Amino acid sequence: MTDQPIVHVRGLRMEYSGRTVLDGIDLRIERGEVVALLGPNGAGKTTTIEILEGFRQRAGGEVTVLGEDPAHAGDAWRADVGVVLQSWRDHGRWRVAQLLEQFGALYGPYATSDRDRPYRAGDLLELVGLAPHAGAQVRTLSGGQRRRLDVAIGLVGRPRLLFLDEPTTGFDPVARHEFHELVHRLSDFDDTTVLLTTHDLAEAEKIAGRILILDGGRIVADGSAAALAREVAGMSEITWREDGARHVHSAADPVPFVRDLLARPDTEVTELQVRAQTLEETYLAMVARTESAEAVTPVGEVEAA
Repeated sequence: MTDQPIVHVRGLRMEYSGRTVLDGIDLRIERGEVVALLGPNGAGKTTTIEILEGFRQRAGGEVTVLGEDPAHAGDAWRADVGVVLQSWRDHGRWRVAQLLEQFGALYGPYATSDRDRPYRAGDLLELVGLAPHAGAQVRTLSGGQRRRLDVAIGLVGRPRLLFLDEPTTGFDPVARHEFHELVHRLSDFDDTTVLLTTHDLAEAEKIAGRILILDGGRIVADGSAAALAREVAGMSEITWREDGARHVHSAADPVPFVRDLLARPDTEVTELQVRAQTLEETYLAMVARTESAEAVTPVGEVEAA
């Protein structure tokens, strides 16, 4: 293998009906990374993923995934890409192992000297914790078990890159925790690179080694959860009472604001407090700003997830 990144994006742009959804995204993902693309609903996460998967044509920019442009890649390239959508068409009558074997048979022609295909159904069921259910009908599985099967289907062709789009939507807490544990194992499974979308910061922190925050059509933060807590959540919240009323203000550097506040003549400032905002508070502020903008979107405007 070379040092070529798994995903390389420069200046990615996308528009719908004159509305800019992606505004010059730059992105690089290395082999074996687990990366979460995080953002509020409507931020452009699914649009970004669909462009990288080759399912949607971009308006501009350069995109390379596994060394090729997804917009023009062929079947051999697609065999290297695994996709787990938010939902699959129902295959309820199939037995679990039989369904995996059926999907796996599609990948046999794309076996290479360095990548044997497909995976054995039994091996995948062990990986995703469904081995005891190999002979069960798909319709008898719980929601969490069905999502594990979705991941097995995405992996059966032994992809170099796996996309997970909002993987735990509708999960209960137990199923969500189990799925997080599964994703942690994927990066060690044949150096699988994982790119997932979510709008849940807590989920991104638990799953990914690296978080990208998409807001306003741009990636506004990129790093580990710990790094983002230091860099993105660098705003300070200043609260005080002035003439009996409570006030709140945010500032990157609180010192000048506090100095000016205390220097106001004939103003009584009490209960003055300064504290750093958390990463969660910063992200929730992004979500609130995006939702506020969507509330005034003209009727008929095309929305992008």
